Amino acid sequence: MPAYVISEVRILDQDLIGNYRDRAAASIKKYGGRYLVRSGAVELVEGERDRDKQFIIVEFPDMAKAREWYRSPEYAETLKFRFAALDRTLVFAEGVGEG
Repeated sequence: MPAYVISEVRILDQDLIGNYRDRAAASIKKYGGRYLVRSGAVELVEGERDRDKQFIIVEFPDMAKAREWYRSPEYAETLKFRFAALDRTLVFAEGVGEG
């Protein structure tokens, strides 16, 4: 069953975000993930939200693979840039099976 890594991010440093983004993308690909949403346009339909934040949604084959990616040495290196580059909330959500 697929699993989703869902982030809502605010960019803190435009100069550092590219470095973080490139490293994160490489590590996500290595662990079988793929981007579904990556900072695209957001339309607020109900409620309130911070308009300065962007959504990122990554699909992994399953929750075990998502956790493996997050705990990987490659992503650990990426996290060194994350704290200066962006502020975020991050959740893992299990998808639904077929049928």
